[in-house]
Amino acid sequence: MQVTPKSAEGLSRTFGVSIPAAELGAMLEARIDEVTPTLRLKGFRPGKVPKAHVRRLYGKALMGEVLEKTLSETSQKVVEDNSLRIAAQPQLEPRSDMEKVLAGQADLDFDLSVEVMPEFEPTDIAKLKLERPVLPVAEAEVDAQVAELAAQNRAYEPRARKAKAEMGDQLLIDFEGRIDGAPFEGGSAQDVELVLGSGRFLPGFEEQLQGAVAGDKRTVTATFPEEYPVARLSGKAAEFDVTVKEARAPVEAAPDDALAQRLGMADLAALRAALRGNLEREYGAQSRAKAKRALLDALDTAHAPIALPGRMVEAEFSGIWAQLEHEKEHGHMSEEDAGKSEEQLRAEYRRIAERRVRLGLVLAEIGRLGEVTVSEQELNDALRREAMRYGEQAQRVFDALRKDPGLQAQARAPLYEEKVVDYILGKAQVTDRPVSREELYKEDELPEGIEEPAEKPKKRAKAKAEPAPAPEPVPEEKAAAKAKAKAQPEPESKPVKAERAAAKPKPKAKGKAK
Repeated sequence: MQVTPKSAEGLSRTFGVSIPAAELGAMLEARIDEVTPTLRLKGFRPGKVPKAHVRRLYGKALMGEVLEKTLSETSQKVVEDNSLRIAAQPQLEPRSDMEKVLAGQADLDFDLSVEVMPEFEPTDIAKLKLERPVLPVAEAEVDAQVAELAAQNRAYEPRARKAKAEMGDQLLIDFEGRIDGAPFEGGSAQDVELVLGSGRFLPGFEEQLQGAVAGDKRTVTATFPEEYPVARLSGKAAEFDVTVKEARAPVEAAPDDALAQRLGMADLAALRAALRGNLEREYGAQSRAKAKRALLDALDTAHAPIALPGRMVEAEFSGIWAQLEHEKEHGHMSEEDAGKSEEQLRAEYRRIAERRVRLGLVLAEIGRLGEVTVSEQELNDALRREAMRYGEQAQRVFDALRKDPGLQAQARAPLYEEKVVDYILGKAQVTDRPVSREELYKEDELPEGIEEPAEKPKKRAKAKAEPAPAPEPVPEEKAAAKAKAKAQPEPESKPVKAERAAAKPKPKAKGKAK
């Protein structure tokens, strides 16, 4: 094999590779020797098929295997011999007549092109100065959550027989629904407990039962929202015959030890401690997200001049653009983007793709220098969490994930990213700054020079009032919804997920983004 450097421009490297036909022929003979003992052909005893016969029947196919293996091994050898840190898989461009190569009549000549990772010195993370907004949990917040739990766990006692139901009361009802005069699947139910004002049923349904008394029979009209998840009911007007079997008044639950014990806690103090812990974790996660955003903005600004691998940027941009095209096709494109030309949109989304790639490269390099790694146990835990989403098939899914290097890399990337972020935050000069809840959850200002297009909604928001007297999706609709919910994101071979919170298109609000 002969390897000749041909060009080196920017991050691109091209090598000319030549492998003599005689060398390929020797590899083919070795492959024939390997498979011949395993062949079972009519007219020949096992293991006694003449090599000439094997060559005549399978020579071209076996040469194809030899070439495939040779190209892979040669590419790897060129990369290793030249100590290249590649940014993407090498590209091969044959210069030979491949039919002649397969026939053993020509040398294998091809160009191998790679893009290498840029060489740069990361900023000194020990000199980074960052603010981390923090929010201590106030006793009033714990009080409010205890009161909310008490309200959610209130009991209901029957009202007097002729007492009219008020908002907040619970009704025990039967109902039977019709669309265009015909009953529909899932539109009927019995002994349903409905709290008036809970928003569980279709918009307007509960209001029409206000003032009802036990024994009432009422006809209620309501319309399924346009966003209703069952397509055949979306936007349809329905009529329900409702029988009120009982009206019940709420009895407030006291925020005491008995309430805590009903909720599985030892006493009220334990319940309050658990609620406080939940709030602390919630605020801590938001505080870290804010600090991470500030960190990524600082890293992006500090490393803006570094060269970016073109193919890596193009792959990232293609993923973003494909999402945009999909949403445009299905009518989910934002009004802001709809008013822009394709040229404007491509420029804006390409800047985001470049930012993602730049941050991914910076985090990867800092992590490499800091010897940050993801352990097998951490990876297995992540794969197991993903597999658990599939219920009874969890073990089979977990086993499949463990066997797929691509899916493992996909799961490892966000773990690695978070560990690098934690590593940097542990080295940087981070100052905690107490803030209000409003400021903690306030949208961040975009870094100067970045104008992010509006995010396209992945899913339409459900109607605020979730309809209870609605049919369950039929099996095929359930399957489709389940498949959509579990759809996997496209693999990211590099940690370019460096900030889904910062670089992914987000709702734009005059220079702000989440």
